[in-house]
Amino acid sequence: MKKILGIGSALVDILIRLQDDAALVQLGLPKGSMQLVDQSQRDSILSVFEGFTKSLAAGGSAANTIHGIGKLGGPAGFIGIIGQDQLGDSFVNDMKNAGVEVHILRSPTPPGCATTLISPDSERTFATYLGASSELSPAHLETLRPIFGQYDIFHIEGYLVFNQLLTETAIKMAKEAGLLVSIDLASYNVVEANRDFLHRIVQDYVDIVFANEEEARAFTGKEPEEALAAISQLASWTIVKTGSKGSLIHHDGATCRIGVIPVTPADTTGAGDLYASGFLYGLASGLSLQQCGELGALLAGKVIEVMGAKMDEDRWTEIKQTGKGLNA
Repeated sequence: MKKILGIGSALVDILIRLQDDAALVQLGLPKGSMQLVDQSQRDSILSVFEGFTKSLAAGGSAANTIHGIGKLGGPAGFIGIIGQDQLGDSFVNDMKNAGVEVHILRSPTPPGCATTLISPDSERTFATYLGASSELSPAHLETLRPIFGQYDIFHIEGYLVFNQLLTETAIKMAKEAGLLVSIDLASYNVVEANRDFLHRIVQDYVDIVFANEEEARAFTGKEPEEALAAISQLASWTIVKTGSKGSLIHHDGATCRIGVIPVTPADTTGAGDLYASGFLYGLASGLSLQQCGELGALLAGKVIEVMGAKMDEDRWTEIKQTGKGLNA
């Protein structure tokens, strides 16, 4: 089975369920977006929700994807930087417990955190304080260059494109080592702010593109099916996720339509990340395009039944049992 290496912001997720969207308006946070905030802004946002119930979990888009691959039993590794405190320790231990090989650098800076505000309709809005995670640099990657050759697929989160030099350095290292490169476009406002750069790196380096319909629209100006066709001109594997309508996948002239599993959604946090887990695990295992998509849809469906991007062991056992049928 092919080995998958991920890189991304190592964050601690702070999950808060909203009673309505008034607070988003008050804070000037566009619903469904990801906004970068400094530590003062993060503290101000948390003060607004001081009386609300909060839950904590290790997070970050690529980290969630790699964690999911590890839970499926796939060989996977993760590159990131995290604080040296107990929150940092908990992040490292969570990845290790999932079977992930960690290539984690530690920093005296406080760990990054993503405050995830969950609307009543389960839509998520992120206010992200990068903290230590923002310190990851091309110089750090140079010290890790030898590990790239130990893997076959490289997955990077779109959130990193705010540091364009880091993103391009990481992708070039992966291509020089002969890896397939996968990117998740992350958020429509990330795409809008970095469209030209994303177009160039996808065209020049990227093999696999994950996007939801908003991200695909921001990237191409087109609706899902036309966006799929447009992105497919740039990348070998294109996946456009369309929420409750499922997903569209294109590769080598073939297009698959993937449905969704019946669920009772509680929170959509991690749905896209875990879809990528299933798809990349399937690709690394040699499954068909249809099977890769179905495994992605299975993980995405199961994770939205819980708060946050981490599932309990009973769900993972059920996923593995259901997933066995995809190999038939």
